[in-house]
Amino acid sequence: MQIITASQVHQHLAFPTVLNKLAQGFAAPATMPQRQIFELDSNPHNHDAFAVLPAWNDEVIGVKSFTYFPDNEASGYASLYSKIMLFSRAHGEPLALVDGTSVTLWRTAAVSALAASLLAKPNAKHLVLFGSGKLAPFLIRAHLAVRQYTQVTLVARNHAKAAAVITILANEFSGVEFAYVDQADEALISSADVICCATGARSPLFNGAWLTPGCHVDLLGNHHKESRECDTTTIIRASVYVDSRTNVLNEAGELLIPIKEGVFSAAQVKAELADMCRQAPNRSADEITVFKSVGTALADLLTAHLVLTLCQQQDKAEAAACLA
Repeated sequence: MQIITASQVHQHLAFPTVLNKLAQGFAAPATMPQRQIFELDSNPHNHDAFAVLPAWNDEVIGVKSFTYFPDNEASGYASLYSKIMLFSRAHGEPLALVDGTSVTLWRTAAVSALAASLLAKPNAKHLVLFGSGKLAPFLIRAHLAVRQYTQVTLVARNHAKAAAVITILANEFSGVEFAYVDQADEALISSADVICCATGARSPLFNGAWLTPGCHVDLLGNHHKESRECDTTTIIRASVYVDSRTNVLNEAGELLIPIKEGVFSAAQVKAELADMCRQAPNRSADEITVFKSVGTALADLLTAHLVLTLCQQQDKAEAAACLA
């Protein structure tokens, strides 16, 4: 059994490869039971949790386990710890233990960009990203792999983090204008072709009435029933897509709150990511779209398996070179 570290994950992955793997994997047959998330404390103000996410296809079986302790950083620990176990589908033997935290960064960003490749208008030029955390540079790189943005604006309260992200990316993408602001206003939102939200916000980040026809909204940060990154106006103005109906309709306030208000229904969700990968949505030029993602075990499985395959290919190449 191979042990794959975070540094190996980052070394081997590139977004064009990950995007292609996910597009093919979501279009193919796979099984993904409902993930299990266990709250570890009955205190409503404590969100410590443990989760188990299983999935398998005709090549590999996988399960990701992770802990989420949002207040950990104050004690010098990471808020998220994660590992992915891979097993052979043919015989069930263990194949690898893969660092799940790094895989989560790559697959979350790639799923976001994959959805945008299917839902955002082809000539999108302005990407607005809410959030400046560890996921931010991954999201921007992934989205720049599917659209030719000329402007990227970060909306972030932490100026130091936002400036650091921009400094890194400005050196990688010389043809893109990067900027950051404290908060979004109508002028910014109405100028956005794609809005990506990856925050810990408990309430809507912008007014849905500000959205311009043709805008695509991507919602990644919230996993709680009573919280949401967008308002009801955004949902009722948009065609809504999800990564997983089961997960989103059990966890995400972005849809559960409008459903509770009686202005939206589960039946109005257009499609899951797997449906979209099998047949691309036919959207009109002025249609507003929303993609809500809470993460899937299949995305973890596909990305971790890709890393394992690339590591094995490198090992074989190095072994051949030694024998040459």
